Order: sequence, then C-alpha cells, then structure tokens
Amino acid sequence: MTGGLADIPRVVVVGGGFGRIHAEAVAGSRGSYELAGVAGKGGAASRELAQAHGVPYFDLSRSLDDLPLVADIACVAVGSAISGGPGTDLAQQLLSRGLHVLQEHPLHPDEILACARTARRHGVQHRVNLHYRQVRPVRVFIEAAQRLIARSEPLFVDAAAPVHVLHPLIDVLAAALGGVRPWSWNEPTGDGALRSITGTLAGVPVTLRVQNQLDPLDRDNHALLWHRIALGTSAGVLTLADTHGPVLWSPRWHADRDEHHRLVLRGDERLDQASTTVLAGSEATTMAEAMGQWWPEAVTRALDGLVEAAAAQADPLKQAQLDLSTARIWNNLTSVLGPPERITASAPVIIPVGDLTTGHEPAGATVPQGYSLEAEFYDLVAGQRTDAVSNVVGALAGLTDQDGPIVEIGAGTGLLTAAVARALPGARIIAAEPDPIMRAVLTSKVVRDPHLRDRVTVTDGAAPDLELPERIGAAVVCGVAGHLSTDARRTLWKRLSERLVPDAPLVVELLALGPDADFGPLRLGETRIGSDDVHWSLSVAPHPDGSEMTSTWEVSRAGAVHRSAVAQHIWRPVTLADVAAESGLELQVLNADGAVPLGVLRPASLHQH
Repeated sequence: MTGGLADIPRVVVVGGGFGRIHAEAVAGSRGSYELAGVAGKGGAASRELAQAHGVPYFDLSRSLDDLPLVADIACVAVGSAISGGPGTDLAQQLLSRGLHVLQEHPLHPDEILACARTARRHGVQHRVNLHYRQVRPVRVFIEAAQRLIARSEPLFVDAAAPVHVLHPLIDVLAAALGGVRPWSWNEPTGDGALRSITGTLAGVPVTLRVQNQLDPLDRDNHALLWHRIALGTSAGVLTLADTHGPVLWSPRWHADRDEHHRLVLRGDERLDQASTTVLAGSEATTMAEAMGQWWPEAVTRALDGLVEAAAAQADPLKQAQLDLSTARIWNNLTSVLGPPERITASAPVIIPVGDLTTGHEPAGATVPQGYSLEAEFYDLVAGQRTDAVSNVVGALAGLTDQDGPIVEIGAGTGLLTAAVARALPGARIIAAEPDPIMRAVLTSKVVRDPHLRDRVTVTDGAAPDLELPERIGAAVVCGVAGHLSTDARRTLWKRLSERLVPDAPLVVELLALGPDADFGPLRLGETRIGSDDVHWSLSVAPHPDGSEMTSTWEVSRAGAVHRSAVAQHIWRPVTLADVAAESGLELQVLNADGAVPLGVLRPASLHQH
C-alpha cells in the first residue's frame, strides 16, 4: 500500500456547502490536521470558504493536478451521482492521484464499490462519511445499546427518520445491533406525512416510520423529525429521542406478587430505579451548538477512522463491506417505500416551550439526573462555602499561564471558577459543565465579567470523556467523583494524569457520605429575595448504589409556600484514599476532619524524599 500520511495530515475540502463543517472540523482539530485548501467547481461558496479560513482555493473546473502536492486527504462534500452531483467522479479522480478520500453520503452501492476498487488500486483509503453515527448523543446510544444487548435479549426496534437520512439510520442500527443480517422489509402502509414499514434487521423485528417527503430545493428544513430509535429488550427500553439527544433508559417495570397475588409495591430495589434516566453525555443541546460543535467533532472522528485505516494499510474493499451492506439495505428500503412526495418547506412558527406548559412546576417535582432544577437556587447556598473555596484556591497557588490551563470539571454556575480567576489573574481556565441550565448561568457570569471573558472557556464536557487539552496546568474535580462509577473515575484520573504537567495539582473535593448515611431533612440554607423567602433542606438515605440525596427547595411569601422543587442525586461512596488508589497518585489531605473532604494529588515520584 502507498498513500502515506504526513505527521499532521493535510486536508483539502471539496465543496462549500456541508464542506463548511469539514473545514471547521479540520481548522478546530487542535493541530491533529492541517487545512491545506478548499476546492470547488468555481462557485462562490467554495471561494468564500477558502477566504474565510485563509487557505488557497483550487478550481476543479480546470485541473486536479496540483492537489496531490498540497494534501494527503480530500473531504468530498459534494453530492454523489445518486444525488445528481459529481461527487463520486471527483472522489475517484482524487483517489487516482494518491489522496485518501472521506466522501459525504449518500452513495449508491455501485458507487461505494467503484470507489473502494479505485482506492485499492492506488494504495489509498476511501470512506463514506455517514456522519450521524459519530454525533455525540448517537455515540452514547450505540455504546449503551451494545452493552445492553450483551446482557439482555433484543426484542424490537421502533425507529423513525426523514427519508433523506435513512441510510445513516440503517448505519446507526447496524452499529447498535452488531450487524445487519438477516434483514427484510415488508410492504409499507399509511399516507400523509409518515409511512410505516415493518421488517427485520440483524434478526430483530423492526418497525420504521419514514417521513417520505422531500423538498428538492431544501432537503433538510422540511424534516419534522430526525433519527429516533427505541431499542426494546427483556430488561427495558433504550431510546434515542433525537439525533441530538437525549438518550433515555427506561428499565422494564416489574413488581413481585405476595401470597394473595397482589403486587408488592415496597421493598424491591427494582422499584427504586428511576422510571426514565437521561444517560450522561447525551443531553440535548441547541441546534446551533450541535452544528457548531458536535457536527465538526463527528467529522473529526470520521477523519480519525480514515487515518487509522491508512496507518494499518487496511484493504479498502474489506473496509467498505459494512457500508455496502447498509447501502444495499437502504436502496432496497427506498425502493419499497416508493418515490418521496415533493413538498415545499416553509419556516415553522417558533413556539417557546413555556407556551406548552402551565407555567408552574408541581410541588414535589423531581428530576432523576442533572442539576437543571437546582440551577435557579444554586448560588443562594453554594456561595456560603467560603472555606472550601478558599482551600481549593490555596491548593492552586503559584500556578502561572505557562503551566497550561486549569481544567475545572463540574464547574456548576461558576462560583469556584470566578474565585480561582480572581486569585490567579494570569491563569486560563477551561470550565466544563454538562448541565445546560447550570452552564447558562456560568456563561452569563463569564460574559458579564471582562476579567473572566478573556480567560475562561466554557464547555459542555462531561466526565470522564470530556475533551481535554494536551497540556494541563492543574485540574479541579469538586463534588463530581461520587456521581461517577469506579471505572469512570479511573478513566478520568488516567486521562488527566496523562496531560497534567509535572507536579501539577489535581484537586479533588468529595462528600462525606457513606452507603449507610441516613439523616434529614436538615435545613442547610435560607435567604430572602425581594418578597420571597427561599429555604433549602437536605435528606440523605441509603441506596443500592450509595447514598440518595434529596434537596428540597421551598419558596414562600408571607409564610405560605407558593412554589417548591425536589431534586434527587445518587452519591457513590468514595474517599480520598480511594481516589489516590484509583489514580496511582500521591495524596495530600487538606481537611481530613472536615465535612467536605478535600485533597491534592500529584505523581508520587515527585514527592518521595
């Protein structure tokens, strides 16, 4: 095989439409790839994209001769023959000139086969980018589905998608189910916006609802839904609510019966499970953030797969087998469905979610995961933790900008972020907070403070798989570790240790809660806002996974409670000694006797005298 790659592969993007996402991915890859240029057939979009990124523009209407001199990889984001475009012809020409090619879907099976053969002949790689498999919530769904199927028999798949992204849906299902054979489709039923079709995939019964409509001039904006998948198993149902999240786990409801054949509704740990839980890392976001962050991230992962195949000198024909299989299934499915109805899309009315509700939270409302419900109240009581904040800041004393950024995991509303920034005026901070409402408060703080705006980067990263910089000057993990499993914590400590500069501190704050903790409700905080009094109480009870913490917030006026909220979280028992053992780092305990255990970890070899 030929087609070697530079240490930093040079990428040329072909096409100025979806090619914008490819260009953003390459430009934002933190040095993993270099954007060598943008190519097109002379259109304004490609020229403007090249100008926006400050890279050369190559006019493919004249010649391809100079591309091999400036690039290792071509991202072909131009419609293929099946879409009436020249994308596959361009891909084959680029493969013939020694470039590896990542080509945007959709492709007919014959096009995939032809490109794979061309790639093999010229010692390079060709990959079809079906894109959506790599989008963050979809990855969470696929990985969870694989774990679920390993432990529980799959019983059915109920899925829905618009017609123009059916091929990626088949690709996602193939990844989740571990294959495609045997497969079949029956005759569709239904009229109107959705058509229904049943069949099998990987031997699992499938019900599929397809919006078989298409606006030829605006393929994306007509879609009423994106990928929605419910995978039913004997243990429960795993649901991808939308391509862009969230992923939901709903365990199968089961209660034993007593001697009188009555359902036993107490004392069974199966009944203590949340009826539906949002899987971490899959929380829905705005479409602006999905397209601005998750889509380029998905393209980068697709490029990584192409580079790995090139490094392994993989056979392009073997690499193409799954794409060929899913393309044939998709091709057969669209034939059975028949031609899509032609429609004209128009901009929808914007309906705020508040217009769909009564505007009042019911007393005792609960959320099983996340801190969105508490974000409104968080600063009222968290700001009282001056001692803990002071200890964390003290552990970071002496850090400089040259040490690398401070990574704060679980930054919440930014109280600690702001304190660290004030104490270390030269420090750069990456504040990661996965909860969207808490993150909104954090971002608001950063934007309003000119001393924070230039130095604090806010991300939606969730432990343990959040994106990390290559070099970290310090890490702060406060109030997070007990929300993670042991394996997840080990993964987090390992990833942080690999990037922390020598002698950099890893500051960890825990809760002093063991599996037998049982107390409350204790009133822990109160404050006044205008005419309202806000009270916070905490109860802790044993739970199969550790301690169940229940926070109750009551807002009263003239002594009468007019609003309340209840939030529950599980804290898995973990000590500072556990963290030291899991991480292999040397521990310095800062307040062993405090209600909030706090410690600093560093590589042991640096402190053995």
